Formats: sequence, C-alpha cells, structure tokens
Amino acid sequence: MIVVEHIFSREEALAIGEALDHAPFQDGALTAGSAARKVKQNSQARGDDAGVAALGHRVRQALERHDLVRGLVRPIRWSNLLFSRYGPGQQYGLHADNAMMVDENGWPLRTDVSFTLFLSDPDTYAGGALMIPEPTGDRIIRPDAGCAVFYPTGVLHQVTPVTAGLRVACVGWIQSMVKRPDHREILHDLDRLRDGLADEAALTLDKTIGNLLRMWAEV
Repeated sequence: MIVVEHIFSREEALAIGEALDHAPFQDGALTAGSAARKVKQNSQARGDDAGVAALGHRVRQALERHDLVRGLVRPIRWSNLLFSRYGPGQQYGLHADNAMMVDENGWPLRTDVSFTLFLSDPDTYAGGALMIPEPTGDRIIRPDAGCAVFYPTGVLHQVTPVTAGLRVACVGWIQSMVKRPDHREILHDLDRLRDGLADEAALTLDKTIGNLLRMWAEV
C-alpha cells in the first residue's frame, strides 16, 4: 500500500469537492456487489452526468501523469471512477472489492489495484478513515485533501463511520500492465537505479528492464 501526496494541490482537490455540490447523487449501494451492498452506506455522484464525467476525466489524467503512479502501479486499464460522499452516520463496513469489473468501455477488467483520492480536509470531518487490517494492527488513513492511497484490490478494508462533517473522495480500480505486485516493485526499483547511472550502465539496465517487461507485461 502506498500513499501518494499531491496528486492535486489542496486547493485543487477542494475545488473538485465543491464542484460536486452541484452534481446529482444516488444511493451508493447501487454500485456495490451483493455482499458489499449489505455494509455500504454512502451516496455517489451519478456517472451519467456530464459534469461528473468531466471531473472523473480530470482525476484520471492527473493520476496518469504522476511519476509514482506510473512507476509503481503501471496502469493499463481503468474502471469508471466514482465520487463518493459520506455524511454523519454513514460508513462502508469491512469488505473486499470485486475481482472483476468493467472498464469505461464496458469490457471486462481485472482489478489489481484500488485507490481512494481524498477531496476533503481531514479537519472538516470526524471519522471516515480508510482502515485496512494488517497482521500488526489496523492501518488507519486520513490524509490531506489531494492525496491518494493505492492498495491491492484483494485486501479487506472499510471506511469507518463518519460522526461529523462530510467526507468526499474519488475511488477507482486499475488493471496493471504487470499483474504481480512484487514484479511491479522490482521494475520500479530498477527504474530508480537507472536514473543515477552513467550512460553505459544505464543502457544495460534499460535492456534488462525491457526484457523483464516482455516477460511480465500483459497487454
């Protein structure tokens, strides 16, 4: 799991959240699977609204431009992005996301990586943390507006109850070019090493990275 800061500046993230004040929302349970629907209590902006679709496109472009997202996630296909809103008393209980979804064109999508982009300042709402159980204890995440959290789609996670204020976020799912997370980490490490090498060594590492991509990439 990684927390990527400054996908947007604080001001840009809050502006997206404010733009959603004018968007049509619906019950978030409509987009949940049969099991998750029982524990999901939020509202979501309607994806068929032109303004919401434009905001989703803006978020995706920002994510695709970010060096850390390109290097560690290596997106090749995206789900439709969802804008969610939690008010007092709402939460999303412990659940696992679906292994298969559809992309923006309606084709099957394998969900390798999930993300949450936070669009509210953490001091404007109480509760509403992204919580991921880990062997050493629960991981509690409430980052600043404009930060995104990426995590393997298969892990159990939840949004803890909001007790005050309004939590606004954008969530989505990604199929990576490189299916295995350990392979993605190796490639990212090699990319970083290459940046500090002289020309001849960098050229050799370029060849190695390319050969690994041919072994591991799925397109």
